Amino acid sequence: MSHYRKPLAAAVIVNSAIFVVEGAAGLHAQSSSLLMDAVHNFSDELALVLLYSAFIFSRGVSRHLLRTANLFNSVGLLGVSALLLWQIVERLLHPVPVIGAIPIAIGLLAAAANWIVARLLFEPGKAHAAIRLAYVHNIGDVWVSLAPVGAGALVSVTGLPAFDPLVGGAVAVWFIASTAREVSSSGEELVWPERLDCGHADHDALSAG
Repeated sequence: MSHYRKPLAAAVIVNSAIFVVEGAAGLHAQSSSLLMDAVHNFSDELALVLLYSAFIFSRGVSRHLLRTANLFNSVGLLGVSALLLWQIVERLLHPVPVIGAIPIAIGLLAAAANWIVARLLFEPGKAHAAIRLAYVHNIGDVWVSLAPVGAGALVSVTGLPAFDPLVGGAVAVWFIASTAREVSSSGEELVWPERLDCGHADHDALSAG
């Protein structure tokens, strides 16, 4: 199923660069909004790796990997968002200085990278619910990655570090709402991914005996 493996492999590589750069920059700038997006993209990375692996191994192993990938892209993100909200409250109670220029620059870079990942997943996502969930997730990330840009701009203009965790909290709430909506609309396709047909004659990896 090279029509799935190739774009997924490329998406994994691009997404790896996103969360590594965002994580390092977020720690240096002490930016909650940037760190939130980095952790979120790390969750995406785990899901993409599992999704890619599902199209390499046998049918029995693949169905479990697909379910796990769906878990990371749904329930896992809900848990990560809750943890980040707790950390954001800590930052609001105990403010730390934030270097506003870094979230602006890295946020723009992350938005561009997320758009590339989404484009890579668009075509295969038309025929597979698990990849479609990852696509929807990443197309939303294009806009979500602009949140640190807004946070950095507000901090730079006002000098108030509280804007950074406030923006981070708003994005975490958005993650929860959008993920819950997509999981609800996808239904049993996400729980029983082996029932899906990729629509190609060579769909042996998931449908072969």
